[in-house]
Amino acid sequence: MKYRIFGPTGLRVSELCLGTMTFGTEWALGTDKEESKQVFDLFAEKGGNFLDTANRYTEGTSERWLGEFIKAERHHFVLSTKYTLRDQTGDPNFAGNHRKNMMRSVEESLRRLDTEFIDLFWVHAWDFLTPVEEVLRGLDDLVRSGKVHYIGISDTPAWVVSQANTIAQLRGWTAFAGLQIEYSLLQRAPERDLLPMAKQFGLAVTPWGPLAGGALSGKYLSGDTGRVAEHSTRRNERANLIAAEVVKQAAQLGISPSQLAINWTRQRQQGLTVIPIIGARRPAQLADSLGCVDVEVPAEILQALDAVSAIELGFPHDFLASDNIRELVFGGAYSRILP
Repeated sequence: MKYRIFGPTGLRVSELCLGTMTFGTEWALGTDKEESKQVFDLFAEKGGNFLDTANRYTEGTSERWLGEFIKAERHHFVLSTKYTLRDQTGDPNFAGNHRKNMMRSVEESLRRLDTEFIDLFWVHAWDFLTPVEEVLRGLDDLVRSGKVHYIGISDTPAWVVSQANTIAQLRGWTAFAGLQIEYSLLQRAPERDLLPMAKQFGLAVTPWGPLAGGALSGKYLSGDTGRVAEHSTRRNERANLIAAEVVKQAAQLGISPSQLAINWTRQRQQGLTVIPIIGARRPAQLADSLGCVDVEVPAEILQALDAVSAIELGFPHDFLASDNIRELVFGGAYSRILP
């Protein structure tokens, strides 16, 4: 694997990130310690150094096992974890974005991971209750203390991230360096505001679900129902149409559908650093996904996938891109103005 610079920082991370939500058997999608270690070892052997976990994943087992796996080479790996989601049911202060939960959560993650610092600390989801200044100041304190090196934000509206990074820049606080979102051929909504915002601020983007829970591998086309409901957006008519196109185009390239779907997210957004999060329950699944780094998808195939998965950007994007509005805004000279 090659390395990418993580957003507006000097941090070097592998071009793929290993998601470890499957490390642990507490959840139905998880796997045991031996197989989790095999997945981890394969990722490391192929040059991967960027790891993603969270306080909630498999009730803390993911962090504990990952801490064990990286212990001997802690400074080699770029370790990321998250806070926000609950660690305890029934107590409102054991979840959320606020400072009390942040400080408690980071200390417990450090203990589970058996490390003195977290390379990248993510806000896992926005709670719409905590003031953005409180979140930023708490995160800045963690960076200044040395417990956290960089910060990122996940599953949050673009306007919140824009507000936060503008405030951070004006006040000299640590700003978000990365954005984590769901993004795939089945989920292109981030193209409306989140991805343009990330480009404007120079944020690295780490998409989760680039295979849409396996739907883009084509497995549901063959009758495998898995754990996804029949009428899920990952198994409906539109999803099957897109998955069929991925399977068709992958066959023409001589690669797997998973490799093509992952590379669509990597190559689709020009001018952005996109580092997909890939997870696997089995080493063979991970090996297949890792093969995407050896493939460059031709422009015509990217365009075919764009066409079958196209979405409406909606207002104001479609409105501002219309010929009539462009004529009014640019005085009929739009085509002659260089970007």
